[in-house]
Amino acid sequence: MRFSHVLSVIAQDAGALAERFSPFGPIDWLSPGRAFDIGFDGDPAAMLADARAAAGPANADLNVMASAGRKKMLLVSDMESTIVSCECLDELAAIAGIGPKIAAITERAMRGEIAFEGALRERVGLLKGLPVAALEQVYRDKVKLIGGAKQLVATMKANGAKTLLVSGGFTWFTARVKDDAGFDEHQSNTLHLDGEVLAGTVGAPILGREAKLVALKDGLARFGFDASQSLAIGDGANDLAMIQFAGQHGGLGVAYHAKPLVRDAAGTAITHNDLRAVLYLQGYRDEEIVA
Repeated sequence: MRFSHVLSVIAQDAGALAERFSPFGPIDWLSPGRAFDIGFDGDPAAMLADARAAAGPANADLNVMASAGRKKMLLVSDMESTIVSCECLDELAAIAGIGPKIAAITERAMRGEIAFEGALRERVGLLKGLPVAALEQVYRDKVKLIGGAKQLVATMKANGAKTLLVSGGFTWFTARVKDDAGFDEHQSNTLHLDGEVLAGTVGAPILGREAKLVALKDGLARFGFDASQSLAIGDGANDLAMIQFAGQHGGLGVAYHAKPLVRDAAGTAITHNDLRAVLYLQGYRDEEIVA
């Protein structure tokens, strides 16, 4: 391999940025006008700092990673605000007429200010008595795949990867989104029902931060992959353990449009682009992406 590391530049107007980056080295376009790599040897932190200075205020996702083993074999992804654009529990709360109250708890949990498990029980308790029909209403009207979700999953699977959807949300939604996006498996929490209404309780143990990390490690063991072959992606504090584990073991841990706590701690972040960017981080070119 010619270079030890790669600077990844992804932006909607990457073509306009290319001239600023030409002094860094030869530009290798993965997606004309949208994503390019620059191979280099040397200090990754120094390169990233120089790249940020060159990009200035442009809405560009700049990341540095090792050149070797970029394409990963196990994808473990959060669902809400990562694969789909909404927070399902918040949408249920809106139907129940207590949207702001529950959204505030959600925001604090995702920022890591309060424990996820307790926050989930509190929010579910507030929904006691909500008709089960509200679940279908949220799925029909609010649960939409984020751009690039299907391409991310399909492209990785076409290259032999296993894909796992792991959510602190509910199986009622993850089972459907798993099929919509094409994931191999899903794991999440069980929302208890009392006839035709929500019971206000959730099954134990609750799948939160540590359980997501366990799911990642279990997937590696079951499929026989090394930790360096893992890709973990999410936006909230309960995703941080799996994101950091992947990144610290030679894999790829991606903070996707994440809360500041997660973005700052992850090491790799996508903030301005859709999920196709996660393929460009792995070195995939447009012609390799499965439509």
